[in-house]
Amino acid sequence: MNRKATISDVAELAGVSIKTVSRVANHEANVTESTRSRVEEAIAKLDYRPNMSARSLASHRSKFIVLVYDDPSAYEDPSAGYIIRLQQGALNACRTQGYELLIHPYNYRDEAVGHELEGLIARARPDGIILAAPLSSMSKFVRTIADTGTPYVCLSPGKENGDTFAVATNDHHISAEMTRYLASLGHKRIAFITGDPNHRAVANRFLGYRDGLQQSGLEFSENLVAAGDNSIASGEAAAAELLGRPQPPTAIFAANDDMAAGVIRTAGRLGITVPGQLSVAGYDDNALARQMHPPLTTIRQPLSQMAERAAQALISQLRQDPPAKGTEVVPASLQIRESTGPVPG
Repeated sequence: MNRKATISDVAELAGVSIKTVSRVANHEANVTESTRSRVEEAIAKLDYRPNMSARSLASHRSKFIVLVYDDPSAYEDPSAGYIIRLQQGALNACRTQGYELLIHPYNYRDEAVGHELEGLIARARPDGIILAAPLSSMSKFVRTIADTGTPYVCLSPGKENGDTFAVATNDHHISAEMTRYLASLGHKRIAFITGDPNHRAVANRFLGYRDGLQQSGLEFSENLVAAGDNSIASGEAAAAELLGRPQPPTAIFAANDDMAAGVIRTAGRLGITVPGQLSVAGYDDNALARQMHPPLTTIRQPLSQMAERAAQALISQLRQDPPAKGTEVVPASLQIRESTGPVPG
């Protein structure tokens, strides 16, 4: 069965923007006759059929916004806590302002995801979009939304966010603070497990770790860094690598809680006590952090507050209030629990 043509296919064939195709399909003005003819020929050639319910929304607002986030089912050990907190924050803002929230996961590794996102916008015609990390760090997703003319706000944006308003947390600063805390316990060999390289916020945590070492008078060493991909399994593998070295660390700081959980699992298999022989810290403060044994020292990422602020700013923009500018920072905080303690011996 052939793939159904999308609005982006029509735009590419006609050599115009997606917004122009939308205007032609909805019989809007401000389109030259030559452009309209070119688009209509492309529509006929591809047998493109616009979604009728979306077309009916052309003349007025749909009163709903879309939360787009990374599909948790793409991971070996999916974490629902991250998504639940995003949804809670966005829903709080939507309910008070009379908007509905549509949630839509996308696996950013899928080559067709750009077409899927374009198709969603063309069909549903949302008033606006909240784009969560790591998709918000990837310029192709930001450009896809921008090209449709749909208002949007990014959570934990990438470098190419431009002048569009965004909401983030202080990943760099708070990670330096966590590293200084571990150093204050006497640890001098503090290791770090990096996360998904596509996630700019996670990359900022590594930069904060390096700064925290310097601020504590400790030297950075590549031998104390291992690569992970944000999953529990990668945390287990990274911990085995670090703890198997001739001079193993006495503390491991992982870029997220799932990888920190993997560290504690590996330590248990190796007969290494936490925190007696090894201190472990994470980042996120998801439900797993409080349920594992010992409870995890971590950084509480204010996801709910970030999503709520993003939705508030987006709805304010839709109501044509003066648009917010720059990036608003919602601060994270340390959560000290039983997985960290003084350096052994």
